[in-house]
Amino acid sequence: MVSSTVDHMVAITVFLAATLLFIGLFNQTIQTAVIYQRHRATATKASDLLDNMLLTPGIPINWGQNDSLPTGFGLQDPEFTQYKISSFSLMRLNSTSGTSVNYWKTGSYYSNITVGSKNFLLLSQNSVLNYSTALDLLGIRNQYGFQLTVKPIVTVSVTENRAAGPLSLSLDVYGTGFPLANAHVTYCLMTVELDGADGYPAYTTYYGTDDTDEKGSVTLSFSQVIDSDVSYALIAYAYLGGLVGVGYHERVSSGDAYAIPFVDNLSEGRVLIAHSYDIEYAIPPSAELRYNASLVYLAEDFTLREMPLESSYGRVNSSDVGVYGVVNIPTDNPGILIIPYQTGANEGGMVMMPWGVSPLAFPVVFGGDPRNQEWVATDMRQIIVGGITYQVTLALWSLEGYQVVG
Repeated sequence: MVSSTVDHMVAITVFLAATLLFIGLFNQTIQTAVIYQRHRATATKASDLLDNMLLTPGIPINWGQNDSLPTGFGLQDPEFTQYKISSFSLMRLNSTSGTSVNYWKTGSYYSNITVGSKNFLLLSQNSVLNYSTALDLLGIRNQYGFQLTVKPIVTVSVTENRAAGPLSLSLDVYGTGFPLANAHVTYCLMTVELDGADGYPAYTTYYGTDDTDEKGSVTLSFSQVIDSDVSYALIAYAYLGGLVGVGYHERVSSGDAYAIPFVDNLSEGRVLIAHSYDIEYAIPPSAELRYNASLVYLAEDFTLREMPLESSYGRVNSSDVGVYGVVNIPTDNPGILIIPYQTGANEGGMVMMPWGVSPLAFPVVFGGDPRNQEWVATDMRQIIVGGITYQVTLALWSLEGYQVVG
């Protein structure tokens, strides 16, 4: 009798233990399945959200070309369809790839995208669209976080081989992980002329075309440059099979003094020309800079066409309070603001600013930080921005903070 009771108690204990173990395993399986479904939902949301951003222009449709806040978020160029994106809407995104800059003469901060040392895109914080506003416009605040990365597919790197007599430059053209062999290259060399008309600097342009070899490389030679002290800028467009990329390179003789453009008012196309000492020094030393700006835009044959600007030249002294140069850009078409400058008798150079991100293939990173998130869904598209081929990637994560409980 006692033995039978003990057997029953042992059997019941084993049964209960097995039942509890099964419930635990079943519960974990159910939680894993639920999380899998949530991950799938996040991935689906990422794809839908990316298409919503890229296939609608936003409200109003021209919000990228003025300083007012949109009531609907979208990046599509309103003049086109499919995955053709507005160069100006991308310019208005508050990029996280650079640190904002304060210009003490205006008392304002400017969103900063700088590529290389002398290629600036500094847009007033009054004009940029921040991440928090984008979350509200997309209707995902407190539900999802995202990061949007827009970068060119074709990379054109330029290296100086010989300084002068003749000037020799090497171009290396790459696609996504491979060289772009037999690509057509159209290039423009701009040499700075100091003490030009009326004492302001100017520039001379030289055009040419060539093709890359099987390694995606080509060497350009310019017999016009016989002095290694001549400042210049080269812009080269490479294109093959619908892929278009741009590269650029500058050489200056001005040391640490140069011009810096600030987009102060997007609606009016108002660009301020500042002395670099105003940014680099808390109490800037007195130094004068002369400039002569012009706007060029990319034509269908990949050559640059110049558009004259009113009041395009002037003088800036770093120590003059509230004094800066002003240039007004009278067009809503993407272009490049070319600013040759002179800081001394034989010192000067050239800086370039894209009007819209695409003419110089500036990258844009917008949104939150996906690092340290539990799970991130990504989706990507190939897009065209102002004729330049880009790849856009959306990283999306849920803010629910779920995990498997054992």
